[in-house]
Amino acid sequence: MMIVREEFYIRLRRVARLGGFAFSRGRLETPILRPLVPVLQDAGNFHSSAMLKSPSVPNRIHTPNDAIAASDSELLKSLGLFDASMIVAGSMIGSGIFIVSAGIARQVGSPVLLLVVWLMSGLMTAMAALCYGELAAAMPIAGGEYIFLRESLGPLWGFLYGWTTLLVIQTATIAAVAIAFANFTGVLFSRISSAAWIWKLGTFGPYKMAFGALGPYEIGLNTQNLLAISSIVFLTWMNTRGLRTGAWVQNVFTVAKIAALGGLTLLGFAFATQAARNSNFSDFWRNARFSELHSYQAGQDTVWVGVLTLVGLAMVGALFSSSAWTNVTYIASEVRNPRRNLPLALVLGTGIVTVLYVLANFAYLNVLPLVGTSDGGSVLARGIQFATGDRVGTAVAEAIVGPSGAVLVAVAVMISTFGCNNGLILAGARVYYAMAKDGVFFESVGDVNRHNTPSVALWVQCIWACVLCLSGTYGQLLEFLVFAVVMFYILTVVGLFVLRFRRPDMERPYRVWGYPVLPGIYLLLALFIEVQLLRYKPQYTWSGLLIILSGVPVYWLWRRSENARLRKKS
Repeated sequence: MMIVREEFYIRLRRVARLGGFAFSRGRLETPILRPLVPVLQDAGNFHSSAMLKSPSVPNRIHTPNDAIAASDSELLKSLGLFDASMIVAGSMIGSGIFIVSAGIARQVGSPVLLLVVWLMSGLMTAMAALCYGELAAAMPIAGGEYIFLRESLGPLWGFLYGWTTLLVIQTATIAAVAIAFANFTGVLFSRISSAAWIWKLGTFGPYKMAFGALGPYEIGLNTQNLLAISSIVFLTWMNTRGLRTGAWVQNVFTVAKIAALGGLTLLGFAFATQAARNSNFSDFWRNARFSELHSYQAGQDTVWVGVLTLVGLAMVGALFSSSAWTNVTYIASEVRNPRRNLPLALVLGTGIVTVLYVLANFAYLNVLPLVGTSDGGSVLARGIQFATGDRVGTAVAEAIVGPSGAVLVAVAVMISTFGCNNGLILAGARVYYAMAKDGVFFESVGDVNRHNTPSVALWVQCIWACVLCLSGTYGQLLEFLVFAVVMFYILTVVGLFVLRFRRPDMERPYRVWGYPVLPGIYLLLALFIEVQLLRYKPQYTWSGLLIILSGVPVYWLWRRSENARLRKKS
């Protein structure tokens, strides 16, 4: 009798979750099922954090209870605080800090605004990390933001995040970092180049859309994206060998690149050039007055914007360089003592990287003039704005130690990007794993191999990231995904407010400092940036929005097929 009753509750919860808005915002809203809320919550202990472990894992999982049981049964808790912190820091530090300052400098034209852009990006990242710390400690389940959005705003929003993560957020970041790895390898080996085509399908675009032009896109295989694809395949294979293998690689490479970036920063302070100090610090506050308007290239048009708008638009590159800190929440079920270690790892990791980034840009300003010319005959003449290939870090090292400095920084960035992608690949697959366990993705993606890793999810992620490597450059991928990333940051922080209101008794081992002011400030800043991106970079932001919305019909189709499958089984 007990078994029959439990099976009845399981089937009823499945129907509820898949029945439209039945589980909207974590509550049963369907009128027919509303009287059963107390029974279902008692039977499943739906909102309790002290869930009972299940001796066997169901084939399909539709409740947080089942998700935690599956994580405990299938995924090993083998990561400590240091491991988790290195995943946060290592996933953040890639190639961006060595590259994107050139683009920011061209946009803002001011030493102080260059630093403001990086400082504001760091502060926003830290504020969001504090908010995520509360959610991660309360729900230490594999999947991270997918789980947070599912439980706060409803299963549709969780699916949209997972869908966008697979199509753009995680995979495009992996592709962009891999391309940057290959780009810097080209400093050492000239045959590694985007111009060295092995097979070229053609150039497509630009396509004129209502919101702007897309492209052109050069589709095909060259030596640069071949190396990028090879690195993704190798790291994916390595992460199928077990979590400890991936974590060990992450720790080694993260420590190495923190040391490399720290070393470059110290060199920048120790070997400042007179040309840079005279150019940058004699008129440090130029072009930074609030009353001043700045020209900005918005597609084919030149517009005039204020300082705040200019800073918000320039933060795209810095935010990309500071992204991926959420990856540790994807592997929450594999962290020991997650209710303590996850919030600490988020704070420590983002704090270390923010300090490093701001100091590194101070060092850049100590060595290179901000303003330069594209046809300058030396690294000092080109300045930060027109560093060769936008490789500012390489230009700084070259100015200090000569041509050999470029080689040293290229090696450092190769280490940095390789380690960054290891963290991205390791963590991202857990999102699709969690979706499969919830019955909203292919069932096989929820399987683990003999090393207790979601190997199918890893290879699905690998294949799509490799396809993206063939389709665009680093810059195109960067512009394409930032809008979607920030949009889901906003939704997740909104979910924090929703859970505080709807689940006041939810166990929260850590509560975000400064609530509700600090999360509110973050939302205002993030919304301001999103609005400016929609206004001035529509060719990228509207594309990101359309990708998010494309998940809506996919969700409904998947839900219908799952309902049909359950009816057939019953």
